[in-house]
Amino acid sequence: MQVPAVRPRVIRFGVFEADLQEAELRKSGIRIKLQDQPFQILTMLLERPGQTVTREELQRQLWSADTFVDFDHSLNSSIKKLREALGDDSENPRFIETLHRRGYRFIAPVEGPNPARVEATKQIPPEPGPLAAMARAAPKKLANWKNWTALTALVLGAALLGLWLRPQLPPPRITGSQELTNDGVPKHGLVTDGNRIYFTEYVHGRDMIAQVSTRGGETSIFDSPILNPDVKGISADQSELLLLDMDGFYWSFSVPAGTAHRLGDVTGEAAWMPNGMLAFANGRDLYVAQHDGSHPRKFTTVPGSVVDLSFAPDGARFRATIFDDVHGTSTIWEARADGSDMHPVFPGWSTPPSECCGYWTRDAKYYVFQSSRQGTTNLWMSREHSATWPRVSHEPVQLTVGPLELSNAVPSVDGKKLFAIGHHPRSELVAYDSKPSEFVPFFGGISAGELDFSRDARWVTYVTYPDRRLWRSKLDGSERLQLTNPPLKALLPRWSPNNQQIAFSGRVEGKPWKIFLISKDGGTAQPISNDDLHELDPTWSADGKTLAFGRSSFGNDDSSRIGLFDIKNHDITDLPGSGKICCPRWSPDGRSIVAVTSAPHQDRLKLYDTRNKKWRELHTDTAPFSFGYLAWSQDSAYIYFDMNASGDSRYFRLRIEGEKLERPVDMKALRQFPDFFLATPFESWTGLGPGDTPLFVRDVSTQEIYALDLDLP
Repeated sequence: MQVPAVRPRVIRFGVFEADLQEAELRKSGIRIKLQDQPFQILTMLLERPGQTVTREELQRQLWSADTFVDFDHSLNSSIKKLREALGDDSENPRFIETLHRRGYRFIAPVEGPNPARVEATKQIPPEPGPLAAMARAAPKKLANWKNWTALTALVLGAALLGLWLRPQLPPPRITGSQELTNDGVPKHGLVTDGNRIYFTEYVHGRDMIAQVSTRGGETSIFDSPILNPDVKGISADQSELLLLDMDGFYWSFSVPAGTAHRLGDVTGEAAWMPNGMLAFANGRDLYVAQHDGSHPRKFTTVPGSVVDLSFAPDGARFRATIFDDVHGTSTIWEARADGSDMHPVFPGWSTPPSECCGYWTRDAKYYVFQSSRQGTTNLWMSREHSATWPRVSHEPVQLTVGPLELSNAVPSVDGKKLFAIGHHPRSELVAYDSKPSEFVPFFGGISAGELDFSRDARWVTYVTYPDRRLWRSKLDGSERLQLTNPPLKALLPRWSPNNQQIAFSGRVEGKPWKIFLISKDGGTAQPISNDDLHELDPTWSADGKTLAFGRSSFGNDDSSRIGLFDIKNHDITDLPGSGKICCPRWSPDGRSIVAVTSAPHQDRLKLYDTRNKKWRELHTDTAPFSFGYLAWSQDSAYIYFDMNASGDSRYFRLRIEGEKLERPVDMKALRQFPDFFLATPFESWTGLGPGDTPLFVRDVSTQEIYALDLDLP
């Protein structure tokens, strides 16, 4: 007799779970209202993940033949309600893909019910072994101390054996969530004192210190004299915030009084220790200083750039996130407080490694951190080693599974919750209309940027966000073609003058940026070199015979120079005099190359004359900060750029003749999409469209703080 298949009671996907028996949709354990018909559609899609469920099948299953309804309207309405419940987008779907005039397909990974969780408190203790039996059989009165010693050893051995045979603890897990904020604006850097959560929030074109109750509610902003402060930590007595200003210096900010004091000349990554001392990184060297930053002394050296630093609650050890400048990877390392016994915490756990930003719970039993895989960031937790419970898995356990990206996690004081930032990344391409002085959707307002237009003005290439795939299409949006696929991420594509090829920077996680060439009709993207140097910012000569680009050992630093790639011979040479210069842009008439000196926060514009082969500096009458996304006007008379990384939300243009600087666009009213892929949250792409129309990327993402309920064994 054939046994009918049993349908799983609960099917999980991302942070959602569908209880088919109870007809409930839950998000992180919280029930979401969903009408019966949309839920039935979801059920049919989940039972056949990755397969097409046709409109005819849906009609037969959910609408009876004698029901007089407008089937198309009713189905479309149900699908819309289902997408709204899932936070899905028909244009860029994460869950439900529309197959035009055919049906629908569920495209996200699904999981059946997890094995039943067994509570340790409900386990039947194992039968005593032979050692315990021998102990029970010992006489009540022993003749001498040797018998006492033997009995004690037997009992102790039995106890240890019983402890070893106890069932393994279940892993930690998230059982529910609560959204604590509801303003949607960018946030980062969470810390908590038990009653409030302090963080950095981007408001009115600048970073500000904000707070919200751990129970949720309205966000309030602190008045601070510090420009663009970044919350980095909180003191052991929870009375002071550790802040980093935009110039790289640290401050103590008392709460709730709001008084600020600069901590000497401390720069780099820093953290307060449990004993009140201040630890900080200067390059690869770690220092410890007094609470106010005075009397620093070096205590160890780490194997890379420190991007995050935290200390165990007892102060006996610390962990640091180490960034590999060459391969773009990040790993978490641990050492004793004096710098000895330094080693990676999770060696060989993920390839390439991309872990960051961890905290211990207050009892030091667990450690939570974030890890990025395939472009998505989730939270993980590991149980710390303990001599009292040997049967414990210390392998990290994944706590969250997209599509909501969760990061910046910090445990609550009682260890029962995690506070984290949830991010739905989404952008909108806009153009600046000078007459009404407003930003209007451009090219359908797609979630993309880094546009480049062909010389014949028929084609456009662009990069979609947040997946960073390369596309091309005609200006009217027709003949759209995807040119790259994961794991390759694309950056700054450029059309060749003959409109047949596209050059772009590309990267696979763990490997350097390289310049690739690809046909406008698709195919395999070919790198122009195979060395370990980073290659960025491709730009074509007017005749299409040469490709100029930035090349360096670690990105835009002192090793930067401009390379020239011969399209015919495939030779690479350095542009004379281009040492410590990056980010080239060739003028449309071919007579000049504009570039930027690569000293951090000390940028200068440089112009290379291709006829007399000489460089000269362009004077902009601006502070020597960061020039972003250089672009030439079509007549080669102007250079456009932004200064977002300097905190100046304006778009500039510089006339080459006479070096006259103009400010055509004020971007303070525009919430720009932060390019976290480049690890520079101030950066957002800017460029020019047809007719030298300024183009920008508006941020329509949502970022909120969530409280995640922790179930810790």
